[in-house]
Formats: sequence, structure tokens, C-alpha cells
Amino acid sequence: MSAPRRILVYGVYGAGKTTLAQQLAGRLGLPWYPVDDQLWLPGWVEVPVEQQRSRIEAICRRDTWILDGAYHGWRDVPLARADLVVGLDYPRWLSFWRLLRRTMRRLVTGEVICNGNRESLGSVLSRDSILLWHVGAFGRARRRMRAWQSDPAVPPVLLFQSPAALDAWLAGLPSAAAGLPPDRPAQNAG
Repeated sequence: MSAPRRILVYGVYGAGKTTLAQQLAGRLGLPWYPVDDQLWLPGWVEVPVEQQRSRIEAICRRDTWILDGAYHGWRDVPLARADLVVGLDYPRWLSFWRLLRRTMRRLVTGEVICNGNRESLGSVLSRDSILLWHVGAFGRARRRMRAWQSDPAVPPVLLFQSPAALDAWLAGLPSAAAGLPPDRPAQNAG
């Protein structure tokens, strides 16, 4: 396999998709397009799904990109163009803990997330809480990643079941996009 030029990072909320996408962009010299910037307008107004799809299609027509997620109305778009899918298939407790810790930090610091948006106590305690989304989405995300890995119609999928396994893989990546495994892995990484 030649060095990937189009990478989809996938996992449940809180797994570390954005952090990994940033690391890969820096390491491989590829442009990263934060998915949340494509989905949310200021004031947490959701971009209509048709417009989300159009935005993602425009990104995926480019020669190089990294996306840090893929959602229901347009998941097929990056899958059809990606050279590599990197799946963060961590245990539920780990991704939930990371999400809880990140959410609490954002509440305390008022950190800007995307397009000027911030998390609030009201949003965390609402029916649309990202913490509840994690609980509902975890099993689906895991099944989806694992199905992709065994589907020859999908680009190669590297699944990492621990941060240590991911770190070891990242450490082995030379700068400027070289050194990825030549074939689809037969086993999960980690």
C-alpha cells in the first residue's frame, strides 16, 4: 500500500478522533478538516444534513485530507474515497472516561470547540447530552468499525484497541507519509 493521502479517523465520542487527526496531519503533512466545523454553526445550530453532505463531498474530492469522524447522512462519502480508515476501538469505560474528563474540562475552562461554540452545563444535562450520545452510540460504532475491517469493499481499516497500540503505530510512522503496512491487517492492532 502506498502512503495514504485520504484518511478517515473513526470511533465513538470521546475516543480521541480529533487528537489523532491533528497528530496525523502534523506527522504526515496532510490537511485536516475538523468534522465538527462542517456540522455546527455558531449557537450550536446544526447544519442541515444535505448541506453537511455537500461540504464533506467537497472535502473528499480533494487529493489529500484527514477527517475526524463520519456520520449517518454522509458516512458513505469518505468511505468511498479514503485510502485508510483508522478506528479507535477502545473499551467503553476508557472512551467514556475520556469524554467525561474532556467535557468537565470544557465546562470549567469555557473552551471554544467549533465555530465559536462552547459546552454548557445545560447541554451536558440535556437529553441531547454528548455523554448520553456516547452511551447510545458506542455499540453501533464498534460494530461498524469491525464490519468495515472485514469488508473488502472498504478501504484498509486499522483498529486500535488501546492507546498504547496506537502510540506504537504512530511512533513507527516516519514523517512525510511513509511506512504504513502493505496489506489489510488480519488481526486487530493492540
